Amino acid sequence: MSAPRVVLGVAGASGAALGLSVARQLCAMGAEIDLVTSTAAERTLAEECGPEAFETLKALATRVHPLGDIGASIASGSVPVAGMIVAPCSMRSLAAIAHGLDDNLLTRSAGVQLKERRRLILLTREAPLTLAHLRNMTAATELGAIILPPVPAFYLRPKNVAEIVDQISARAIDMLNITNPIARQWGPSD
Repeated sequence: MSAPRVVLGVAGASGAALGLSVARQLCAMGAEIDLVTSTAAERTLAEECGPEAFETLKALATRVHPLGDIGASIASGSVPVAGMIVAPCSMRSLAAIAHGLDDNLLTRSAGVQLKERRRLILLTREAPLTLAHLRNMTAATELGAIILPPVPAFYLRPKNVAEIVDQISARAIDMLNITNPIARQWGPSD
């Protein structure tokens, strides 16, 4: 069986560590990663994860696609992928996806997942939420996207931020159904 191919979009919202964690975990399971990042993602990665973070992220990818390359393979439904994760997903990217704007490769790739009825997992990152944000989340859900805000699983008693980030990222990967579950599961303590 061939390795699953997953599109990873990284938008410029806070929470850049989520994109890095998703990429690391997908890479560890042998998945092929098609990476596309928004213009603001590079800056957010540098500010939140360090100056080398963007290069680290690109090194984990199988293929890196420029945001403006609307002719990239992942812009077509004829290219088989297992689905797409946008981690983090900015409110700008959410709005474009929810309204079918397809105005750059990140939003076009997300639109392709929706039209092909593939999994699209959006780790929407903003707080508090405006009515516009909530309506865009509803619209994206009605189109078939899965909204997965990066909410910590406090019941697992995480010891640090890295554990929180990795658990949220693992849940996003689990939503693609490409492997046995990798996220820690809740269970009563002994």
